[in-house]
Amino acid sequence: MTVSTVKELFELIEAEDVKIIDFRFTDPFGVWHHFSLPAQAIDEDTFEDGLGFDGSSIRGFQTIDESDMILIPDVTTVFMDPIFDDPTLVIICDIYDPITRQPYSRDPRHVAKKAEAYLKQTGIADNAFFGPEAEFFVFSDVRYGGGTNSGFYFIDSPEGWWNSGKELGSLGPNLGGQIGPKRGYFPAPPTDTLQNVRSEMVLMMQDIGLNVEAHHHEVGTAGQCEIDLKFDTLTIMADSLMKYKYVVKNVARKRGMTATFMPKPLFEDNGSGMHVHISLWKEGETVMFDEAGYAQLSDNARYFIGGLLKHAPALLAFAAPTVNSFKRLVPGYEAPINLVYSQRNRSAICRIPMYSNSPKAKRVEFRAPDPSCTPYLAFAALLMAGLDGIQNQIDPGEPIDKDLYDLPVEEALAIEKTPGTLSDVLDALEADHEFLLQGDVFTEDLLEAYINYKRENEVDPVRLRPHPHEFSLYFDA
Repeated sequence: MTVSTVKELFELIEAEDVKIIDFRFTDPFGVWHHFSLPAQAIDEDTFEDGLGFDGSSIRGFQTIDESDMILIPDVTTVFMDPIFDDPTLVIICDIYDPITRQPYSRDPRHVAKKAEAYLKQTGIADNAFFGPEAEFFVFSDVRYGGGTNSGFYFIDSPEGWWNSGKELGSLGPNLGGQIGPKRGYFPAPPTDTLQNVRSEMVLMMQDIGLNVEAHHHEVGTAGQCEIDLKFDTLTIMADSLMKYKYVVKNVARKRGMTATFMPKPLFEDNGSGMHVHISLWKEGETVMFDEAGYAQLSDNARYFIGGLLKHAPALLAFAAPTVNSFKRLVPGYEAPINLVYSQRNRSAICRIPMYSNSPKAKRVEFRAPDPSCTPYLAFAALLMAGLDGIQNQIDPGEPIDKDLYDLPVEEALAIEKTPGTLSDVLDALEADHEFLLQGDVFTEDLLEAYINYKRENEVDPVRLRPHPHEFSLYFDA
């Protein structure tokens, strides 16, 4: 389904007998918002004049005295919604100021587009390709809550190792075969109970135009999964990841389960990351490859890595953007906390995959992100850091091709680590964001609004609440 003009859009509406048009946009924290109109309620003027909404009701957007905003639909993004009962066409929108008629500085999708434009402006490359590997959990039961005098969560899955001793119940016998901690990588059915669920997700993704490469069970017990998309350019890939998450969550719900992209829902098992593969291309050729370089990396690729390493603490404010993200970014779970690069080594924050010798396959994998991020902002920030590395020829230092969790103490202490909390990375972003402002890609008002919201609504509420485990530690004090 390819649409490039408003005329083609109306032809599609007629051909598919579309009843409802659903308009979607993304807030700075990665949540998709939508509203719908009957198909006959739109005309060509809709795509010129836009559609109004209350920007003060969206986190991180407008104050109430300047609340009016408009959406301009991007007809190139249309797809038929696979979930709704009535024929519904989805259009992703860009956000504009109704007075100035200029793109809104806090619209994540606008930031992504500006990053792509800035890349071309530098002359370094024409396109940046991104390939995220988003992991997620599918659970059968999730409960949580809290207040002044309580706080709890409970998660369950038939695959969970804690169910291996469960007695007979209303749902039938316990057949065993649960997945032990960190033993969920690629097991065949019946151990992998989610093949049919993932396959349904994949087929639905393909139906709406996503290019899926593979799917499989991941390392964690209790339903950890991964579905991989083929790489694409920055804004298109960010759009695709929003569609991806939408499909995953809705297919799980349809089957009486629930999917989450929360980075670390389970204690003492693997969290969900989103390793991001990045490559730069100019005039149809990669700028990442040099036969003579370490891991066949060009100088520009090494400098790109240098930028990622230098700005990694600030980047994590967008790439690992939750309090929970830093329950994953800890030693011992294959999560990358070491600010070094290496070929093949999954304990480095920057890895150079070596599956292929083809120049076209040469890329850098940044392993710290997780799927709770807003992809438009995370991908744009990664690109800006890498470009800063190239422009300033930032040397990433020597690669380390050792198990970074098994180094002698002296060597381990010499390696810089990622910050340990969301508060720390927000501080880092405040101190180090000049590289993001180049080309007016990110703006001061967006950064300020983002940082303030995270501190007031995520850092402080978690910091001030007693944790349930503290009662085990301290109640008898």
